Amino acid sequence: MGKLPVLLPSVFFPFLFFFIVVYLASPSAAAPCNAPCRSESDCDGNLACIGGRCADDPDVGTTICPRDGKKAPPSTPKPAPRSGGGGGTCEATGTLSCGRKTFKQFTCSPPVTSITKATLSLNEFGEGGSGGSPSQCDEKFHSDNEAVVALSTGWYDGGSRCGKKIKITAQNGRSVFATVVDQCDSVNGCDREHANLPPCDNNIVDGSAAVWRALRLNQNLGRVPVTWAMA
Repeated sequence: MGKLPVLLPSVFFPFLFFFIVVYLASPSAAAPCNAPCRSESDCDGNLACIGGRCADDPDVGTTICPRDGKKAPPSTPKPAPRSGGGGGTCEATGTLSCGRKTFKQFTCSPPVTSITKATLSLNEFGEGGSGGSPSQCDEKFHSDNEAVVALSTGWYDGGSRCGKKIKITAQNGRSVFATVVDQCDSVNGCDREHANLPPCDNNIVDGSAAVWRALRLNQNLGRVPVTWAMA
């Protein structure tokens, strides 16, 4: 019977060293819920290391880990704030065809600030005027001598600004206070109720003749850039 070969140190130790290096270099599996941890990198996915245990990350809002033995329900994203109230982004929600032209529809407006940029347009709030129906806020018509405005759907904010005054400032430096009495509909239009006009842009302050006169603006221009703020 032959002798077993002797594994010389010169051959054994290089193999042992290679095995140790490969083992240490191999990434360990990330720890699941409630597993012990020392840092965020020890935990799986969007879990955080809290109190030495892998748990849902409150900063991210994850709901992965079980609670009371039951799997936590998936988190429900919070709805974006209504830009008409003064926050968030504003994108078109659809389009409306009026004859051969197509107009964007908006349920939101740019954020409201102390110097909200807008386009001032001219409107008649009296019976038979370009405004069509009575004002939404009070179901009344208003004369050209009243400083009143209609705001784009987002800024109108479901009527939350009805009866409130806003300060409008023109580029010539003049300002006027006007009362919100109506909505400049940014969704609907091209019908009798809206005097066959298309939907308003989402940044419109639709002012009466009294507003234009107070700002000393040429009404023939029809639309001019202004800024506005809550009074």
